[in-house]
Amino acid sequence: MNVRDKFNLEKLASGKEINMDPLWLPFTPNRQFKASPRLIENAKDMYYKTSTGKSILDGIAGLWCVNAGHCRKPIVKAIQSQVEKLDYATAFNMSHEGAFRAAESITNIAPPGLNHVFFTSSGSEAVDSALKIALGYHRAKNDGQRHRFIGRQKAYHGVGFGGISVGGIVPNRKMFSSSLIPGVDHLPHTLNIEKNAFSRGEPNSGVELADELENIILLHDPSNIAGVIVEPISGSAGVLVPPRGYLKRLREICSKYKILLIFDEVITGFGRTGEAFAAQKFQVTPDMIVFAKGVTNGTVPMGGVIVNSDIYNAFMHGPDWAIEFYHGYTYSGHPLATAAANATLKVYRDENLFERSNELSSYFEDAVHSLKGLRNVVDIRNYGLMCGIQFLPIAEKPSQRAYDIFEKCFEKNVLVRPAGENIALTPPLIAEKKHIDIIIDTLKWAINSSI
Repeated sequence: MNVRDKFNLEKLASGKEINMDPLWLPFTPNRQFKASPRLIENAKDMYYKTSTGKSILDGIAGLWCVNAGHCRKPIVKAIQSQVEKLDYATAFNMSHEGAFRAAESITNIAPPGLNHVFFTSSGSEAVDSALKIALGYHRAKNDGQRHRFIGRQKAYHGVGFGGISVGGIVPNRKMFSSSLIPGVDHLPHTLNIEKNAFSRGEPNSGVELADELENIILLHDPSNIAGVIVEPISGSAGVLVPPRGYLKRLREICSKYKILLIFDEVITGFGRTGEAFAAQKFQVTPDMIVFAKGVTNGTVPMGGVIVNSDIYNAFMHGPDWAIEFYHGYTYSGHPLATAAANATLKVYRDENLFERSNELSSYFEDAVHSLKGLRNVVDIRNYGLMCGIQFLPIAEKPSQRAYDIFEKCFEKNVLVRPAGENIALTPPLIAEKKHIDIIIDTLKWAINSSI
């Protein structure tokens, strides 16, 4: 074994070498990656640049988060200015102006009635916070026996123990199954290729799947259910778009039994569907919205939960010197994160990026559905600037076909997202038609030349 193999060294374009062995990458086949690494040096607008000098068209907005494009000057300058003025302030018994301005800006674009924000540092933290808020709310309302949650199969709600408990992606759950939180049940997922393959937007079939929620509620007794959590569109499962009327039916059932409805909009938030939140696009208002990713354009980690006044006010009792909710994080409302959020939200507003997303969606829809008929493509699902392309699996080699297509696209300087048997596309909202064309042409080549 030579020194390079022993220490897993990679020679960069600068001539410097980097020891890759100490780093354990998340959600990555580490051995394969380190044998053939993909290292990013810098980014601008729609493109990454690798350590070898290649320009890579970003077809997934970083990871569903860089909605305004990379290294946008107003956001960069806001972060730089903030760190020179105030680098950190605890959120415990103190705060700073930026946190209040960010909360106000977020509630201004949220559905009416959702008007209080609890900040976290990630989507995973935000999901676990929302679950704790739900439990605390019912206890504050003298309804503390409500302790059960209902999630959904194929759902992704982050990697906290609460999130993977209500989540429904099997590989994320199986290693930790002995320690998941008890009292969780799951709705059936809404993917039905037999009836809805190649649907454009909301599928026409499947609204009746929402009625299973009432069956699950009655099984456990409504008085025991604290909350229902769903992604309006399941992103990590391969962009599963809800059947027409499905989310409205969930809202009706939750309201009937006084159960809190939580929308996980970590992926769908901030323009991905053509509105600030998917709740507005589908005209369904939940009791809480979980957000992260696009709120800071991916620049500084940040997440949060938006709640309605009934939930917030339920906690505001007892002595005025007493803590109302024993929960929070060292980095809740971090000055750099809120500076990034305020600047990001201003870019979205000034450049009309939510409207731009809406306008581009029809072109994007036609483009992605042009892949229908290519070999091994069994379904294409889209909504707004989101798309999932599902492939026929290879026997005894789950997810290998999608991963092979991902690698081939990267070879041709386009970044797409492998997700199980799917390729996901979620380009930045600043994308132009020419970028969509490049992504689709590259995918056509990759699909046709894949295993």
